[in-house]
Amino acid sequence: MSMSSEAMASEVKNTTPQSSASPQYRAWQAARRRNKGQIVAAQIGLVLVFLGLWELAPRMHWVNPMLTSYPSAIWLAFMQMIRDGELGHNVMVTLTEVAISFVIAMVLGTMIAIALWMSPKLERVLDPFLVVLNALPKIALVPIFYIWLGAEGSIYAVAVAVALFITILMLYTGFRQSDPNKVKLVHILGATRLQILTKVILPGNTHTFIATLKANAGLALVGVIVGEFQASKAGLGYLIVYGSQIFRMDMVMAAIVMLGFMSLAIYALIQWAENRFTRGGGHTGH
Repeated sequence: MSMSSEAMASEVKNTTPQSSASPQYRAWQAARRRNKGQIVAAQIGLVLVFLGLWELAPRMHWVNPMLTSYPSAIWLAFMQMIRDGELGHNVMVTLTEVAISFVIAMVLGTMIAIALWMSPKLERVLDPFLVVLNALPKIALVPIFYIWLGAEGSIYAVAVAVALFITILMLYTGFRQSDPNKVKLVHILGATRLQILTKVILPGNTHTFIATLKANAGLALVGVIVGEFQASKAGLGYLIVYGSQIFRMDMVMAAIVMLGFMSLAIYALIQWAENRFTRGGGHTGH
């Protein structure tokens, strides 16, 4: 059976020193680098075209500049907020709230998912409630949380509520879909349900945990911003609401851009941890 080009390249790379690589392999590497460079150039080009059109449209009065602002004005507002210390303070407030909510939702969701797997009867009892609570629009709970917990507590409550139920469902679904042959094997060998959990279920769901981390981080950020819209006196959500109230769209857009960078940084951090963990697991496997 013939090997694919990716497999052949990987085999050649592992067995052939770079200095003595075949011309075909070097040509394949060069073509791959060109392809990656073209993709990055296209992505940068799309961003530049978007920013150019955004700058041009309000200046040509194709759209109302009060409603859209300009990239150049957003940059000036961004720099001004950095000099005043306003942006750094609000970023740290939001980042702290996201980190705490993320950890709470992940830990609590994992514990509940494990409890559901350990007790099938408990899962049958709670399953319809979890489905309903997951489908419930969490923004409807914001006023209730505000009355119950106050301004600061409601932010954490909303963020945890947004991230918690999807965490439970993703992890529990992964647990249930674990390799049944491995579960049967260790069960036949006399393993208890706790031993099956620790030896088969949890180690076999590494990718499920990583996928849940990625989803949970984004949902925690969404929940924090929704909570800040309602009650906060600091944070990026507060800047967005305050800027819209005083018609400072440059401030609003600057806060939204920072949210984009924050989301990207969180995702990159999780991706870095995943790559480190995957490489470490691969080495130990050899």
